[in-house]
Amino acid sequence: MSHINILEEKPLTLIEVSEELGKVKKRDETLSPRSLKVEEYAHKFKVGELVVVQDLRQKLQALDILRLKEKHIVKLLDLMPEDLESLKIIFAGEDLTLKQEDLQKVLECLR
Repeated sequence: MSHINILEEKPLTLIEVSEELGKVKKRDETLSPRSLKVEEYAHKFKVGELVVVQDLRQKLQALDILRLKEKHIVKLLDLMPEDLESLKIIFAGEDLTLKQEDLQKVLECLR
């Protein structure tokens, strides 16, 4: 079995995954069975447009909430919570607690 070196690891939103798979599809003309399943899932559940998601990502990063990491931002962009309760549920599975004012800032940014 060949050895794979991981050069970079970066969380991607479903829209970004869709875009990357599109590039691979153009290059290779076909996708592997696993990639096809990922493509189907990404198309089914992606929210918004790439430009809008990238803009929202920059706004969330600009909030400078130290505990809010890139993986959290990606999860927020994929799920787009609309209220405080939904936002808290998203973070319930994470080892992350944010102040009420920070949660409000995140919600305002996502609206």
